[in-house]
Amino acid sequence: MRNICVKVSYDGSAFNGFQTQPYGRTVQDEIEKAIKKLSGETTIIIGSGRTDAGVHAQGQVFNFYTESTIPTERWAIALNTRLPKDIVIIEAFDVPEHFHARRSAKRKTYRYTIDTGKFPDVFGRQYRFHHPTPLNVDAMREGLRCLVGKHDFTSFTSIHSTKPHHIRTIYEADFVQEGPIVHMYVTGNGFLYNMVRVIMGTLLWVGEGKLASSDIESILKGQNRALAGPTAMPHGLTLMDVEYSTEIQG
Repeated sequence: MRNICVKVSYDGSAFNGFQTQPYGRTVQDEIEKAIKKLSGETTIIIGSGRTDAGVHAQGQVFNFYTESTIPTERWAIALNTRLPKDIVIIEAFDVPEHFHARRSAKRKTYRYTIDTGKFPDVFGRQYRFHHPTPLNVDAMREGLRCLVGKHDFTSFTSIHSTKPHHIRTIYEADFVQEGPIVHMYVTGNGFLYNMVRVIMGTLLWVGEGKLASSDIESILKGQNRALAGPTAMPHGLTLMDVEYSTEIQG
């Protein structure tokens, strides 16, 4: 029995999220069907985490166990010929039997992208939230800095979160502006349900002048979802990377 780790990218526009759901198309279902076609095995892949409906990934990671004799270096090409065009396997490599894509993850990086241009870009609109009115990005950056560190992020997660606690650590967070395009990058040890989208929705209020950047700290300390802003639209969010210990990297 081998344990294979896979890095995958996908356009989340037509998916009901990464994880298998009782209804709707999911990334996990499509990958498991492709593995079945390739090796004949019925398997359940283990993702580094779930992404919501409409959310994209450039560097999602999953692992699965197989008894197939297919060489590891062949899995990426072979799966890509059996997957729909909105899912692409980037690489596959062997990992120790104990490796678990979610439990073994050390850091994750998300990017949320906003287009502040007067009109949406017809070619990039499915990956950016269009916000045609001006934003004070410096104030948003200042507010974002309040979230760096180890905190209870109850104010910035969905009320439907099922996690036993909401303590997470954000290692790095910043805004990068490229003309009318504004990217928020956030790296942490893990993220709660809707966490990045609620952070973004709240910081949009800061950018619009509805909140001061200093309000972010009091919202964080309040540990109450009602204190924060709206949940930003899913299509602007992309899971960029999942990092692990160096000994298991491909």
